[in-house]
Amino acid sequence: MQHLLNHKVPLLLALCCIPLQHVFASNGNDSVIPQTFLWIVLTMIAARLGGIVEKIGQPAVLGELIAGAILGNMILFNIMWFEGMKSNEYLHFLAELGIVILLFQVGLESNVQEMKKVGIKALLVATMGVLFPFVLGTYLIGPLLMPGLSHNAYIFLGATLSATSVGITARVFKDFSILQTRESRIVLGAAVIDDIMGLILLAIVSSIVKTGFFSITHILQTIALSILLLAGGTIIGGMIAKPLSKWLSIVNPGLSMKLGFALSIGFVFAYIAHLIGLAPIVGAFTAGLMLDSVHFKHFEEPEYVSELKHAVRNADPQIQQQVQNLSQVQQAKHIEHIVEPIGHFLSPIFFVMTGLAVDASVFMNPQMLLTAFALTLVAILGKLASGFFAGRGVNHWLIGWGMVPRGEVGLIFASVGRALGVVDTMEYSVIVVVIMLTTFVTPPILGSLVKKTSHS
Repeated sequence: MQHLLNHKVPLLLALCCIPLQHVFASNGNDSVIPQTFLWIVLTMIAARLGGIVEKIGQPAVLGELIAGAILGNMILFNIMWFEGMKSNEYLHFLAELGIVILLFQVGLESNVQEMKKVGIKALLVATMGVLFPFVLGTYLIGPLLMPGLSHNAYIFLGATLSATSVGITARVFKDFSILQTRESRIVLGAAVIDDIMGLILLAIVSSIVKTGFFSITHILQTIALSILLLAGGTIIGGMIAKPLSKWLSIVNPGLSMKLGFALSIGFVFAYIAHLIGLAPIVGAFTAGLMLDSVHFKHFEEPEYVSELKHAVRNADPQIQQQVQNLSQVQQAKHIEHIVEPIGHFLSPIFFVMTGLAVDASVFMNPQMLLTAFALTLVAILGKLASGFFAGRGVNHWLIGWGMVPRGEVGLIFASVGRALGVVDTMEYSVIVVVIMLTTFVTPPILGSLVKKTSHS
């Protein structure tokens, strides 16, 4: 029996691989959608396997990038199965949708009032954290290490180095349980402001690339439109959202309407941003920043909140009050919770597809490796310098290193530059490595700084 199994198992594997390989290799129009289902499964599996890096204290985004880069470079081993993913238009759409959902989530998790409390320190840290890397990357390190590129390419390089990932920063501080420290509040506030400044910078840079000339008037117009969308959208949009949500809750107060209302606001703002010449992600971020728990108070409360209240209806008044307080918190965060699974599905597609575009062969060139490490050093030093603008009474190194991770925001910058044809495959691969390195080195260094601070 064992002898038969030893022969049958390889035969079964071979039979399975024949149709699988046929599906991978087929380019017919009638197989594009079924192929896409398969690519989505592979992307999700790759993303989840990439999550293994979390076990060694690294953010999952790093693993997703690595997983995508591995799949994208299997061609170096004469494995062509995954090449179809790179040109699949449906996957690219899902990746773009993932970007919009991601920035929408970042906006939802941000709080305008909390940003105001952080004050001038966060503003200074954010401003210098954008200014230093941008100037160094655009006018010094870029032309020095990567000569011969267009000025627009150097501008995009500087813009990419200026970004900070608020998601990665928040995750790192949460993992180390220092969210309530003064340094953490400054960094998180600065990271949110950094995101807004970065989105405005992205809008300006994209506008320069599209128009082909440097116009002060056009740049001022772009800044005005960005501020108008961010500030006006947050204020005016918030005023419109209240009566609209109340009317929709009358039509249907359930979860489906609640989710549909939130996503519709996000997509409408993304479209408005596109209409006025800004990146759709700017509109998505604005929509998330605009929406507040007050916009959903007329909808039904989450089912688990109702069940929890029902379970303690005969309990001690103090317990009932605690449950009531907890219920209010959960209800306020409910829209973030119901959007989160969508982000879990779509965001990894963006990261894996981003990694998929990395051409590992370019790093056979020692000059490219030197360039990547040098740019990483500049990216780190630029953010570390910003930490010393946080004033007295704080750990400047902790704040500086908290601003170092580039993560998804930097990837978005690089992806936009690549889509506009400003950044080629080689430059894109170098930028992605810089982003990966800044993401990878930050958690262990922050951990060491936190331990030193707690023991001092």
